[in-house]
Parts: sequence; structure tokens; C-alpha cells
Amino acid sequence: MRCRICGAALPDGAMFCGHCGSSTSATPESRRRPDTRPGDTMSLGRGLRHSGVVSIPVDQPLAPPSPPVAPESGAAASGTSSSATATSATAEAVETPTAETPTTPPETSSPRFVLRFASGEIRVVFGTGLIGRRPMPQPGESFDHLVHVADPSRSVSKTHLEFGVHDDSLWIADRFSGNGTTLRRIDEVALRCEPGRRYLVPRGTVVEMAEQSFTVG
Repeated sequence: MRCRICGAALPDGAMFCGHCGSSTSATPESRRRPDTRPGDTMSLGRGLRHSGVVSIPVDQPLAPPSPPVAPESGAAASGTSSSATATSATAEAVETPTAETPTTPPETSSPRFVLRFASGEIRVVFGTGLIGRRPMPQPGESFDHLVHVADPSRSVSKTHLEFGVHDDSLWIADRFSGNGTTLRRIDEVALRCEPGRRYLVPRGTVVEMAEQSFTVG
């Protein structure tokens, strides 16, 4: 008879091992400590990841104020004060824009950049924008441009990258696209973009988005 824990020889009828003190009924499985680690794991999908890109706010023109309501002729005839008459004259002197007279957006001082796509399409952009097969801003985001890329193979993500302007230079940031973004600056080796990080793209740089690309001019 042998101890199933340490293997020592035991006399017949022994209840405990004289070497390790284990019960003769004990087995390696019964002496194994329980594993306190969880038996399952959770994988966070890409859809739960935040874009990680901080967008540049774009100033929007304010809506024109509502025109003052003129008093009815009957009410005006019943007795108007001098202050009411002055208010009415001021309202008539100010030209209020209507739906038939659209407001003209203010001129922007942001530099222009020409994006020449490999497909032959050319886009002139300024300010901020998104590029992809079907770019769509997140809630609370606002952009000057939504540039759609024709990609039958769907190698380009719906919202592949974001661009903006910093010190009169264009920058791009990969928006955690499926196939990533690569930069080929002039006289430099190809650079794989880290998602969510901004990279300056001087004029002449080729930006590769999977099977599609464009040159910054």
C-alpha cells in the first residue's frame, strides 16, 4: 500500500501517511486548490471603442433674429404712444432676411487644399471633413466636408479618416478604419498611421486608404 500523495510505502490498514500526513483516501485531485480566476473572458468589439479623435469646432453663422410683430391697424388707431411709434419706424427701417433671401456665409480664411483621387475625382477642401465610402459624423460633430470615395471592393471604411487644418497645413487622422491608412510623404519611407492620431500631410503627400488613395495638392 502506498500514499497517493507522496508515494511512500504504508502498512496495511493505515489511515494516514507517516511521511506527508495525508489521509490514505486523499488523491492529487482532492488536494488541488481551486482556481479563483474567472472561467470566461469578454472581448470588446471595435464598435464599442471611442473614435479617439478630437474634432476642431467649426463656427456656424448665427440665425437672424425674429422680426418684431407690428400692431394691428385697429390697435394702432386706438391710441399709440411715442415710444411705440419709434419702435415701429425702427422695425421698418431694418431689412429682415426672409426665406426668399438666403444669408451669405462669411468668407473663410482657411487655406484650400486639392485632393486628387486615384479614381480621377478632384475635391477642393478647407477646414475640416470626413473621408470614406459613406462618411457620417458622430452626434455633436460638425464638419465642412463629407467626401465620398467610390470603392466597389469596400476596402475603404464608411468613415475612414478625418482631416483638418493646423498652422496652414493639412492633417489627417485614421478613424479606426478596418484596413488602416498609410502616408507616403515626398522623399520619406511609407508611414502606417496609428488610429486616432493626427499626422501632418504636406502638399505632394500620397494618402493610401486600403485599395484607394489620393494626393494632397
